[in-house]
Amino acid sequence: MKQDWKPGTLIYPLPAVLVSCGSSPDEYNIITVAWTGTICTNPPMCYISVRPERHSYDILKKNMEFVINLTTKDMAFATDWCGVRSGKKYNKFEEMKLTPGKATVVNAPTIEESPLCIECKVKEIVSLGSHDMFIADVVNIRAEENNLNQQTGKLELAETIPLVYVHGNYYELGDKIGKFGWSIEKKK
Repeated sequence: MKQDWKPGTLIYPLPAVLVSCGSSPDEYNIITVAWTGTICTNPPMCYISVRPERHSYDILKKNMEFVINLTTKDMAFATDWCGVRSGKKYNKFEEMKLTPGKATVVNAPTIEESPLCIECKVKEIVSLGSHDMFIADVVNIRAEENNLNQQTGKLELAETIPLVYVHGNYYELGDKIGKFGWSIEKKK
């Protein structure tokens, strides 16, 4: 039997990502975001949703670009810490010993410890209520070479032990149970 609850945000799991922003080292900041995702394949587009009162909000709005840095089990402490501490009071790169890297297309820094850095240029900001959605074009992706399969060239992202967020808690991924289309594949 099911019971009714008031409307809420219970679509989980979500990636727990570190969004880096700022156009110069004195402005660089990191914000932890779980309200993020893919919204279009062609052209490649994604979004992040950020509360206007967050320190990163004004940096994002001013520069209109950011980097989504995927996180791993090894980055869990830094991911949580960057979500509960304000960039007004802390240099999050220094505090968490994270390395700002040079992005290829945008001015915002990458996080070198991240296995995958998605460079984004904001196309539109939509005010939704508690959060504003930054809809962005994906303009470049930087992938850690160690995560590329040497035979196929395919990115083996699951091997990095990605960090996910589920209703206030962080988890690592479990075992692989299939791949896209496996339910209708012809048996050999």
